[in-house]
Amino acid sequence: MNKQLLFVKRPAGAADAGTWSLETAPIPEISEGQMLIRQHYVSLDPAMRGWMNEGKSYIEPMALGSVMRAGSVGEVVAVKNLPGFAVGDFVAGGGGVQQYAVADGKGWHKVDPAFAPLPTYLGTLGMPGMTAYFGILEVGKIKEGDVVVVSGAAGAVGSVVGQIAKIKGCTVTGIAGGPDKCRYLVEELGFDHAIDYKNEDVRERLKETCPKGIDVYFDNVGVPILDYALARLRKHARVVICGAISQYNNKTAVKGPSNYLSLLVNRATMQGMVVFDWAHRYGEAAREMGGWLAAGKLKSRESVYEGIENFPETFNRLFTGDKMGKLVLKVLDE
Repeated sequence: MNKQLLFVKRPAGAADAGTWSLETAPIPEISEGQMLIRQHYVSLDPAMRGWMNEGKSYIEPMALGSVMRAGSVGEVVAVKNLPGFAVGDFVAGGGGVQQYAVADGKGWHKVDPAFAPLPTYLGTLGMPGMTAYFGILEVGKIKEGDVVVVSGAAGAVGSVVGQIAKIKGCTVTGIAGGPDKCRYLVEELGFDHAIDYKNEDVRERLKETCPKGIDVYFDNVGVPILDYALARLRKHARVVICGAISQYNNKTAVKGPSNYLSLLVNRATMQGMVVFDWAHRYGEAAREMGGWLAAGKLKSRESVYEGIENFPETFNRLFTGDKMGKLVLKVLDE
């Protein structure tokens, strides 16, 4: 049987257990040109909260009654005339929150569990890693000597952003919640500075860690930290808007920056980015980041929880901050 998590109610504010329904259905049959994937892990990402909303976005909203949309990684257990895929292959794609997925190969690619653990292909070598890579290199346009600040720095995207910036010769300050996360940034990932937004004055600490200002601010959080960073911009700075997790569960209007005129004064730019725009270059990014991982220049960390029935509780860890690195759920029943 195939356990599936169905999306049944659009949440107002934070999602709760009533947002989804756990159902059991027969393992699906495949047709010509399809493969059946026994899924091992699914990805939990802040963007999933936006996919639940009805309205215009960069991707179609999820339909009520559909399997909860999610990235996934698993093993091919059946194939019918699908070139490029064979039984026994491990693959990553968008299989949703379910134990078995049927796919025609589009949007799926083979992965090597001998090179990296499967959860890494949902994190550093998956969508979060691609987001970090293209966000900081293509949108942020970092160069050696830049002063870079990253919010949500202990998360799946932020932790990779900061490490890439260090690899490229930048000075990096990460903003995260709690002393454990801040120690992780500096002692394990090699950030130059870490600011604990839960226990420190972010505005004052940015003055200390970036006395000459900020060249690139990579935003995963939104206001008020976005406002503090805007106040410290240097001339021709770049602000990358990747996410705004502080706003996703709002029941009122989303709050924007109050001091955006800093962009004018400093001739700076603020640009949103969606990783799907670089899908044609994922292979290039995966090869380079895979090389950094193999060389020990880039570190990957996943917080793995178990049980498809525990999805609602695990999902909300994205918003409480009760996790480190990439959040992954194991859905495979051994």
